[in-house]
Amino acid sequence: MDSNRRDRFTELWAKYFDEQSLPVGFYFTDEADARTLVLPAKDWSCALAQVVRAFSGEDVAFSADGVGCIGGKRCFGFTQERRPDLEFFLSYGIPGKVEGERFKKTPELAKEIIANQPSFVAPARYLVFKRWDKLLPIDVPVAVIFLAQPDVLSGLFTLAGFDEADPQSVISPIGSGCSTIVQQPYLEAARQRPRAILGMLDVSSRTLVPQGTLSFAIPMAKFERMIANMDESFLIKESWAKVLRRIKSSSSR
Repeated sequence: MDSNRRDRFTELWAKYFDEQSLPVGFYFTDEADARTLVLPAKDWSCALAQVVRAFSGEDVAFSADGVGCIGGKRCFGFTQERRPDLEFFLSYGIPGKVEGERFKKTPELAKEIIANQPSFVAPARYLVFKRWDKLLPIDVPVAVIFLAQPDVLSGLFTLAGFDEADPQSVISPIGSGCSTIVQQPYLEAARQRPRAILGMLDVSSRTLVPQGTLSFAIPMAKFERMIANMDESFLIKESWAKVLRRIKSSSSR
């Protein structure tokens, strides 16, 4: 991460977004500080409970052993496996065997969606999450992730489409919380014109993030353009100044 770009965005973020929470960048590496590694999971656990620590400034690193959910492992690229009877878990379950979450009406519908879900293989042993201001010159983030309230999201959403003709410059595909902050932005990063991902709409993940926030994940190639565009965008106009005043007001409560 270029330190000048890092510091420049930090300044612009404070100017236009009232020092709202900085994003977290994620990247894969074969070398990770043992002090940041999430301990091997002994039982089922959701990785998001650990990821959110990075928004408070802690470095968080996962190996495959540190992810206590097979869905999370898949979304982080550490396995291609899926949990058994996933289509029943997502729908109405199997009495006495699988409790259904009823996110989809039927197992057949869920199975069709599962069959079309993309995946990827982690390119290195560890997945690291670091807050933007803690990224070092040797760190090469794939994407950044914001957790933000609606007024802030409106700014990010509009900035993401500032230099795009495509009305789908921001997408919100169905998926778990982990998929919307890692899997989907990782796959978008490989596109010629990557899109931002509006996420954390997974009901089962909602209580793991601050109330009133959603995630907004942006592949770095797109984020770098967004940074370069900030000073010539709507952010300099009175329409945004009105929103910013409300952001400041809500922050002071």
